[in-house]
Amino acid sequence: MHRLIEKFHLDRFLNSWAVLLLDTVVSVTASALILLISGILFASDVLSSATQLWWLCGSFVFSVVSFMLFRTHKLIIRHSSLREIGMLGLAVILKGILLLMLVYVLPTVDIHSTRVQAVVIFDVLGTICALLAVRVVMLYTYDALKRRSLSYKPRKRVLIYGIDDKSVALVTRLQNSPHYRVVGFLTFGSVPEKHVVAGLRVFYFKDEKSVVYLRENAGMEAVLFARNSDARSEQARLVKYCVGNKVRVLISPEIDEVVDGKVMNSPVRKIKIEDLLGREEIRISMDEIMADFKGKTVMVTGAAGSIGSELCRQLATFGIAKLVLYDNSETPMHTLRLELEERFPELKFVPIIGDVRLPQRLDFAFRSHHPQVVFHAAAYKHVPLMEENPCEAIYTNVIGSRYVADMCIKYDVEKMVMISTDKAVNPTNIMGCTKRLAEIYVQSLGLAIERGEVKGRTRFVTTRFGNVLGSNGSVIPRFREQISKGGPVTVTHPDITRFFMTIPEACRLVMEAATMSTGNQIFVFDMGKSVKIDTLARRMIELAGMTPDKDIKIEYTGLRPGEKLYEEVLSNKENTIPTSHERILIAKVREYDYSSAREVADRLKDLAQEVDIPAAVLLMKRTVPEFKSRNSPYEELDRQVEQEQHAAARQTA
Repeated sequence: MHRLIEKFHLDRFLNSWAVLLLDTVVSVTASALILLISGILFASDVLSSATQLWWLCGSFVFSVVSFMLFRTHKLIIRHSSLREIGMLGLAVILKGILLLMLVYVLPTVDIHSTRVQAVVIFDVLGTICALLAVRVVMLYTYDALKRRSLSYKPRKRVLIYGIDDKSVALVTRLQNSPHYRVVGFLTFGSVPEKHVVAGLRVFYFKDEKSVVYLRENAGMEAVLFARNSDARSEQARLVKYCVGNKVRVLISPEIDEVVDGKVMNSPVRKIKIEDLLGREEIRISMDEIMADFKGKTVMVTGAAGSIGSELCRQLATFGIAKLVLYDNSETPMHTLRLELEERFPELKFVPIIGDVRLPQRLDFAFRSHHPQVVFHAAAYKHVPLMEENPCEAIYTNVIGSRYVADMCIKYDVEKMVMISTDKAVNPTNIMGCTKRLAEIYVQSLGLAIERGEVKGRTRFVTTRFGNVLGSNGSVIPRFREQISKGGPVTVTHPDITRFFMTIPEACRLVMEAATMSTGNQIFVFDMGKSVKIDTLARRMIELAGMTPDKDIKIEYTGLRPGEKLYEEVLSNKENTIPTSHERILIAKVREYDYSSAREVADRLKDLAQEVDIPAAVLLMKRTVPEFKSRNSPYEELDRQVEQEQHAAARQTA
């Protein structure tokens, strides 16, 4: 029986021409029955036999015309709504009007007869009732067959959190799911009455005992959240109860959501730690942003990275003329290319394999495509690696940024937006200091243009933010991998904290800052509350259905070279200036002379090429006095710089 049901191909839609034929047959049959019934009711022939024949022929022709005119045969019957029913009713009314006109031109019929008018009205009503009845029978049959088919497959019993419109809409989305069966709704409270919404019972929970009761007595196997904000608001209550009692926690992704680089079309997925750490969606002036980028050629360096690729996805929706992708990683670039070709077939984009450390390659890209806006996201970002390879960090983050900025001047780019980091604030590591040095060069160049010291018109914008959730090589993918292998999960320090922001959220703020900037400003983002990494690790283990320190061990490995215990807060009122956007502020920073910044960049380039690490790091510390190494062999150089400063102070005195 199960195989027989599967042969019906229930997921396929009925052919539109078949729907037109079926509706026409039903309409003509209804007209014939109305003629028969009217003859019986009125006890006399209201219409002659010839007129009845004309009536049936007209019913056939006018039905076809009306249905095709209103395109009712294109509507999917199983997804019919009040709007579709309204369209069907209008088509039948048009058929009735045309029948009345036909009768009017026939000489043997008294058009003013109330009986004739009654027959027309009965025809319209009868046809509508017949068409609706057929659709109801078809829907009932379809649902019965689908339920019978799904009954052969084991499905998890799911309660949907909340009873608002979006939560109720999930019932329709999941009614044919082969994996989940919605058995009711779940909301917080304690109400003795049994409420019903959309034909399903509403269950209530008040504490962890309620969740245990629902699992054991109502067969609740999973809780489904309709939106991320609901999951975040319940993470310390319902999510915690469910995780602790082996009840799966699911979430319905946004339409066409991209997760880990893949387009998610499923109405349900497992909840992830990113869903709980995020915040409410940021309000940005989308119209202004689109107007700022529409019709322009935009270039993104580091285009295949976590931030760069998301910038590309968002730019693809802004109506830009051309998108130039610049990155030195072949495989990630190939993956991004395939995604853009699939999701944005109308987008004109050019992938270029190139390194920002090679000025000739950069010159080729700028010369060939003349970008009007450049997003500079190419950088080395991993703190421990850069602490061990400072010359590479200098060459990529400082010299590479200089090359990009210089090309923007040379090729008359309107705006360059540089992606920086919170680690550039009072840096304690090589990576953070190289990003600060890149900021210094870019900002001093912009100020030199404003003062007329350098010819050009490019406006330079710098944006700082903290860790992004799920970026390549970051803590969350690392923890996820360790959990999948059975542990242990390694945390550097039990008290270490970090600020987190989702990648799309960070990129939206970058776009907003780029639009509002008047040039040569360093924008910082409100990162919200910091997150304790130890708590993050434990929550991820629990979401995986395991118990921390029992199923998965947590090991503390100690702070890595250059690593801070607490990151700097970017949005202090003392060090920022507010803007029109509550989440975006302007950093108060020391301004540098361009000629000095250029000399430092030249000298750092030479030292990096010579791999003279002590001299290069010493110059960095002299240029950025707030750079104090932590848990690093370069702490000795801090003492040398302090001695030099004391000596200079004594000479001045």
